Amino acid sequence: MSTTEFERVTVLPMDEYNQNLVANVHPSNWVNPQPADDYDLVVIGAGTAGLVVAAGAAGLDLGLKIALIEKNLMGGDCLNVGCIPSKSLIRSSRTVGEMWKSKDLGINIPQHIEIDFATVMGRMRRIRSSISHHDSADRFKNLGVDVFFGDGRFASNNTVEVGGKTLKFKKAVIATGARAVKPAITGIEAAGYLTNETVFSLIQKPEKLAVIGGGPIGCELAQTFRRLGCEVTLFHSGSHILNKEDGEAAAILQQVLMAEGIRLVLNCKIEEVVTVTEGKRLYFSVNGHRDSVTVNEILVGAGRAPNVEGLNLEKVGVEYDKHQGVKVNDYLQTTNSKIYAAGDICMDWKFTHAADAAARIVIKNTLFSPFGVGRAQLSKLVMPWVTYTDPEIAHVGMYADEAQKMGIEITTIKIPFSSVDRAIADSEESGFLKIHYKTGSDQILGATIVASHAGEMISEITTAMVNKIGLSKLSSVIHPYPTQAEAIKKAADTYRRTLLTPNSKKILGFLPRFS
Repeated sequence: MSTTEFERVTVLPMDEYNQNLVANVHPSNWVNPQPADDYDLVVIGAGTAGLVVAAGAAGLDLGLKIALIEKNLMGGDCLNVGCIPSKSLIRSSRTVGEMWKSKDLGINIPQHIEIDFATVMGRMRRIRSSISHHDSADRFKNLGVDVFFGDGRFASNNTVEVGGKTLKFKKAVIATGARAVKPAITGIEAAGYLTNETVFSLIQKPEKLAVIGGGPIGCELAQTFRRLGCEVTLFHSGSHILNKEDGEAAAILQQVLMAEGIRLVLNCKIEEVVTVTEGKRLYFSVNGHRDSVTVNEILVGAGRAPNVEGLNLEKVGVEYDKHQGVKVNDYLQTTNSKIYAAGDICMDWKFTHAADAAARIVIKNTLFSPFGVGRAQLSKLVMPWVTYTDPEIAHVGMYADEAQKMGIEITTIKIPFSSVDRAIADSEESGFLKIHYKTGSDQILGATIVASHAGEMISEITTAMVNKIGLSKLSSVIHPYPTQAEAIKKAADTYRRTLLTPNSKKILGFLPRFS
């Protein structure tokens, strides 16, 4: 790749923050190194999975030869168009949400809240820029990784080509991630639309915004932009938002979104988008009734497609599906035994922390499992996730309906936050904690939390599940009072009380006489 090609990489707007971002994660003056004779690992894709594999393998200081290839921006979705920019905006929008609730807390504020949208977006770019050095080309070079910018593709069963150079490998890792799906809606391409990959380039607030998709991304961004002053219409094909989530949790959030002024259009089919003088007009139908809405911008937050194109996977016998991605086994090994994959390119869990966990499996299985001994398995992971709305919805393990389909008998303990003192003091009583445990034991099989900071609470339950700590032991853990995490203690205590059978009560009744 020539120097002039590097200069074409831009992140709009190209202010000082985005210039610094690009200088870190795709520097225009970068010169690809001379390849080593043979690499222990060649990693294609420098998103979370690829970065963790490369840094983890090189950081062991074992003299391993590692190459990392990226055609766009190092850091992938998480740094550039995902976790970091979205959570930066969510933080600003939460301040607005707090101000909306302030009257109930005895704090009177001016009726009109002035939101400086340009400053909010500038803050996001500043934060992203300041973090970008962690994923920079220079940092990985200093770790001993050979960083190549360009389109990487397999040339043979043990070589990858990039920028006119050939890299020979012992093992290779595909970590090219996924991208937003192009919506199959008549006229939307001509009208133009935003995705998570372009929405963070906005510098002017869209007065009216349509969000297509009531999944986690759609809900997070719909609430964020509503709080930042946009008039938001959220379209979803299902009967309620977050249709893969716990139904009661989704219902709470749905009520919150509507109470905050988001127009929610459910059971809908968007038929056409037409450019008009006022902006973009969406025609849609609900139960056969046709209607329309006119907006300034359309944000599509529905669906991801794996980046399998251009890798020449057929050449090396790696099977893939253009919708599901690269096919892997439980060890993240592709149909070519020398080639592995990790992250959004091959996994249903499309989270940064899932890509990180998968990368660690790949390091173990490619470098430290001689003859396949001691290989790590994807199916052994206990994966939590969070929808970062307000309130947040956090989950780990099984849902009740999943357990039922698998024939596993469970018992569910539900602790409403209206019974948790700190939640009452915070005026955040609408949430709850649900813990599902295996009937006849205290083994935790899954949990859902709906709370302002549910994401900070779910790790305690995840830790318990990973380390096979049951509800009985969890009951003995002292929780500071008052905290909302006390709900976990209450759930564990509730389980302990189920052990008090009539016979055990009789036995316990004798003990005080001899104590």
